[in-house]
Amino acid sequence: MALSNAIINITNLRLRTFIGFNPEEMEKQQDVVINIEIQYPANKAFSEDDVDQALNYKTITKQVIQHVEAGRFLLLEKLVSDVLEICSEHPWTLYAKVTIDKPHALRFADSVSLSLEWKKDPLQK
Repeated sequence: MALSNAIINITNLRLRTFIGFNPEEMEKQQDVVINIEIQYPANKAFSEDDVDQALNYKTITKQVIQHVEAGRFLLLEKLVSDVLEICSEHPWTLYAKVTIDKPHALRFADSVSLSLEWKKDPLQK
């Protein structure tokens, strides 16, 4: 049976960080909501039921949490780019997408979000 890549979704990871360049944003942490999608070939993981052949999403999530909570970011673009880099570092990752919401960034909106995607170059090993 031919299967597609495994798709891991980390949904609504709620963290606090310093995000923004206005004086009040630089003094007080704000909430951010992170959504991550990672695709990788999981054929060995499911055919052999082998933990070592599965992408460890807990390890990636811990790296994201540490980076976001310890960081200071002027732009949402930088924060999203950093998280995307963490998600794409694993050699098995073929595709990653990160969307981060900044709740209440605009007066009449629930949130402002930014998304970035990364796709492994097929020639890259």
